[in-house]
Amino acid sequence: MSGQKGYHGVATVSRVPIREVTRHDWQDNGEARHIGVEVLGKDVLVENVYVPAGGDVPDREVNPKFGQKLDFLGRMTKWAEKLDRPTLIVGDFNIAPLESDVWSHKQLLKVVSHTPIEVETLGRFQDAHGWVDLGRQHVPAPARYYSWWSYRNPAWQENDKGRRLDHMWASPALAKQATGHRVLEGARAWEQPSDHVPLITEFDI
Repeated sequence: MSGQKGYHGVATVSRVPIREVTRHDWQDNGEARHIGVEVLGKDVLVENVYVPAGGDVPDREVNPKFGQKLDFLGRMTKWAEKLDRPTLIVGDFNIAPLESDVWSHKQLLKVVSHTPIEVETLGRFQDAHGWVDLGRQHVPAPARYYSWWSYRNPAWQENDKGRRLDHMWASPALAKQATGHRVLEGARAWEQPSDHVPLITEFDI
């Protein structure tokens, strides 16, 4: 677990033995937004990341938080270029990259999490390692696929204004071992729910 007071923190829990191997400060400000573990007995790394939300205005000149988000992804990209082991990266990326990852592509083009510059920046990260988007491998676009519904919208089921902000991506060889993937959308209706819902990917390793 990597955490601190406030809203920043990530944790990886496992039923099989794991060992922490890295904590990267891609925010470059000491925030706890990453932890990497090795699955003992398997040649697999699991990287857990919480990408900054980026504030409300998609302009780094007037909103420093947006610039920090893009720079965070830039540092992640440089890291990914050097990966040489089968790796699974999971977490809240705070970006819905595809048109079918949001309830309205047209209305959200200027909303942080779906702007062209964020999508392009995340695309460079994906290309840096050849990451396979496991969600869309098993739920191909343009099928509806959301993992987040705002707390500001109490009628989330009726309006269904969701976004796919949470992701599981894998190295190409590891992705071939994925046998299934699903979204626990019903968790959004639990008592005192998170605004995010769990994702589950199954592997035959």
